[in-house]
Amino acid sequence: MKAWLLDEVHGSLRKAEVPVPKAGPGQVVVKVKASGLCHSDVGYIEGVIPLAIPLPVILGHEASGIISEVGESVLGYSVGDAVASAISGDDAPGVSRDGAYAEYILVTAQRLVRLPEGLSWSQAAAATDAGLTSYTGVKVHGEVKAGDRVGIVGLGGLGMTGARIAVLLGATVYGVEPKQSSWDDARANGVTEVFEDVSALEGMDLDVVIDFAGFGTTTSGAIRAVRADGIVVLVGLGKAEVTFNSVDLVSRAIQLRGSTVRGNPQHLQEVIDLMASGELTVRAAEIGFDDIPDGLDRLKRGEVTGRLVAVFDGE
Repeated sequence: MKAWLLDEVHGSLRKAEVPVPKAGPGQVVVKVKASGLCHSDVGYIEGVIPLAIPLPVILGHEASGIISEVGESVLGYSVGDAVASAISGDDAPGVSRDGAYAEYILVTAQRLVRLPEGLSWSQAAAATDAGLTSYTGVKVHGEVKAGDRVGIVGLGGLGMTGARIAVLLGATVYGVEPKQSSWDDARANGVTEVFEDVSALEGMDLDVVIDFAGFGTTTSGAIRAVRADGIVVLVGLGKAEVTFNSVDLVSRAIQLRGSTVRGNPQHLQEVIDLMASGELTVRAAEIGFDDIPDGLDRLKRGEVTGRLVAVFDGE
């Protein structure tokens, strides 16, 4: 099968022919139809995020496709089923084993979600990370519910999706995004008001603020924006270290939570259901398989708004 291999940190992806993986017990092989590009893959290439598996490696952890082989002891799934997989740091293609910048991947059957008819391959792939990460930050760790007043800091691919999910949960949402080109999209997704800087939220006593930027000042500003006993969720990793005034945190008993996906297929199912209903769409541009290296370079240069998804040709 065709695949893009990373041979060394700081290196370039190399196109190669490699063997198709074989399904072990509890696994299925999925023929990839779409593979999302994630900024964390740029982190792996640059050595900012350590790799958990030895080089050379096939990156890519956001995939949708069709089951081509079912392993021993797998029940409820058959060859030909259209699926996506809930991911986690310890069980995902491109993270714990070779990934989806390839024609086929291995997936743990217990993490699978069936795809409804009519949902595009690219949206399904985006659901596995952009959708699931946003959902986890907003609903799981942010505990956002109807009637809450919520701040979303950073209205990029993840933040815009998170803002829409919060709106669909019945919250009043305020956004923070320095790029005014995203403001109209935010309002179209139901965001009540958008500000250029997180400092504009200070004193609003919001119930929850989710920081999809993670640049340090955004997190400290979020702490000052929530009410006493409020929740601040950190999703973004713009900086590896965050400094904030501990008095702000302690004196008002603010809850500061880190958030990442945990591979829960029920969470992915809820994201897929929102997409299938037409209420949620991840802003994504489609590229081809051969465009994956260039797409990652564009991510590195900050030239991408929303997400990039490579859609594979062929049957």
